[in-house]
Amino acid sequence: MFSNIGVPGLILILVLALIVFGPNKLPEIGRAFGKSLREFKRATDGITNDIKEEFKDDLKEAQKERIDLKK
Repeated sequence: MFSNIGVPGLILILVLALIVFGPNKLPEIGRAFGKSLREFKRATDGITNDIKEEFKDDLKEAQKERIDLKK
């Protein structure tokens, strides 16, 4: 979706944001956006780790069953 913006498009977006929000509000908006992205990343990492742990336990059980079936 954002891969086709390019440098000129990005500069245009930043200039429009500067005009709309002003130079005083723009750093606050950037900080809030950064915090939101960081929190989203933490949440997705937590979910990913939970899923990996669940699959790891299932994989260990499957390997034990496989060994038992070979005997």
